[in-house]
Amino acid sequence: MTAPTWTSDVSGTGQYAEVNGLNMYFESHGSGRPMILLHGGLGSGEMFGPILTQFAQDHRVILPDLQGHGRTADIDRPLDVRLMADDTAALIEHLGLDRPDVVGYSLGGGVALQTAVRHPATLRRLVAVSANTRSDAIYPEMREQQGQVSAAAAEFMKETPMYELYQRVAPRPEDFPRLLDKIGESMSHGFDFDDDVRGLQVPTLVMAADADMAPPSHYVEVFGLLDGGLRDGGWTGEGRPKGGHALSILPGLTHYDIVDSPLFAATALAFLDAE
Repeated sequence: MTAPTWTSDVSGTGQYAEVNGLNMYFESHGSGRPMILLHGGLGSGEMFGPILTQFAQDHRVILPDLQGHGRTADIDRPLDVRLMADDTAALIEHLGLDRPDVVGYSLGGGVALQTAVRHPATLRRLVAVSANTRSDAIYPEMREQQGQVSAAAAEFMKETPMYELYQRVAPRPEDFPRLLDKIGESMSHGFDFDDDVRGLQVPTLVMAADADMAPPSHYVEVFGLLDGGLRDGGWTGEGRPKGGHALSILPGLTHYDIVDSPLFAATALAFLDAE
């Protein structure tokens, strides 16, 4: 796989918003019904560069940089998807957006799910991509790798696109080891958000690669928590989940290249734009 450059190919405007004590950077691209795209860990909104044109063709796309990522400086609090969900809801309110769709990938997928859990009236529809609801669903070898993330790994990451991006755009480039420490601390704690998912009221698309960080069966289980895959759908769809939820496993992709795939954008848009 070719390493991503993580740069945008659609002109947009970058601004800062004061939300929850965070000076959050965001960009706005295109016009139409609003959509928020939430990036993965150690990335920024630039991660969506290869497919941004697809999203921005008929939508106003908001690309925030989450706490401590990209152009948003860190603050003195843990990296927690629930806190970052509150940031996202505060940004929606700050911008006066009327129930935007929210699409989140990896870390951003967890943030998107928690935004729907904690602020359901704020969203119209949700797409959670490569977002695991339980830490024990992740392959053991991946959990072992996550356990090695700390400031000590900063030197070894200097040839990666994550490090290059951070050095290029972060307000304090010297904070990269601190970010690794905080991400490592966050990943060291087990989590189980299954009960949160069961109560989701926002129509949700669960999406993953067929070779993701957890097995496809995990995402099928998440769909099951949303009343999906439990019965035949019926000739007229009467057996589908009553909340309008859906599942998509994208072929030939991994956790690391799904975010670059036009199939990801096309599938998300088909769900978001459905009547």
